[in-house]
Amino acid sequence: MPITLPTTLPAFDVLRNEGVMVMSPERAMAQEIRPLRIGLLNLMPKKIQTENQFARLIGATPLQIDFQLIRMSEHQTKNTAAEHMETFYRPFQEVKDEKFDGLIITGAPIEHLPFEEVTYWDELCEVMDWTQTNVFSTFGVCWGGMAMIYHFHGVQKHMLDHKAFGCFRHQNVSPTSPYLRGFSDDFIIPVSRWTEMKQAEIDTAPGLRTLIGSDEVGPCLVEDAAHRALYIFNHFEYDSDTLKQEYDRDVAAGTPINVPANYYPDDNPAKPPLNRWRSHAHLLYGNWINEIYQGTPYDLNDLGR
Repeated sequence: MPITLPTTLPAFDVLRNEGVMVMSPERAMAQEIRPLRIGLLNLMPKKIQTENQFARLIGATPLQIDFQLIRMSEHQTKNTAAEHMETFYRPFQEVKDEKFDGLIITGAPIEHLPFEEVTYWDELCEVMDWTQTNVFSTFGVCWGGMAMIYHFHGVQKHMLDHKAFGCFRHQNVSPTSPYLRGFSDDFIIPVSRWTEMKQAEIDTAPGLRTLIGSDEVGPCLVEDAAHRALYIFNHFEYDSDTLKQEYDRDVAAGTPINVPANYYPDDNPAKPPLNRWRSHAHLLYGNWINEIYQGTPYDLNDLGR
């Protein structure tokens, strides 16, 4: 089954040209089926790129997805056209009376700030509390995952002395988890962050279970069953060239940056990078969607009762 997107959203044509099944809202309304309502709270500056990345993953499942784009109410983006934001996004305060089967909270390039100094932190705390009554399952990604694990459990992020940047081997440390169904024992995941979570601190927080970890870059995917949430600190959703874009940007700006590790063939930036994580990315988000489908109430109004 397809993902439902407005036909004028850039992701509609991008995904259709890639062979992903997409459907207009008008056609979806004519079908006698309840699609899963998945919201994307998009905190990234490149909104359209991020929309494409997550829509691609959740649109590859055999279920119909009603994809809703959400933004913080007061924060104004400087990197995406105001017309795009006005056309396709709704502020959180406008959707907070609605119910969702799933919500993705993206990362944000504000790792250096203490959480409480983020301008929209109070509203984000409201969002995270709201998920406990209005969302069946929440997926926090990178900074979004760090914000959630801090908010619910007080687990702190820690600054690194150098950026964790590249493609790193990770291990499947919980092979019986339904979220890792079909996963290999080890695999590659793109990483791009200046902060880390410490496994020892996660271990002391009741109810948290690490599913994926790395000897090089630490814990990656953590399940929080009590809050119906997953926290992932790395970037399965990245396109093949996302790390290249970040590297080229910093080189052009004269910002000190290492060549992303294990990314370019022979570590040579002149060679096009190869995507070695795509299949596991689809597995993870497909498993998440499947778990939502198996457990979410048919009548979303039953959420929170």
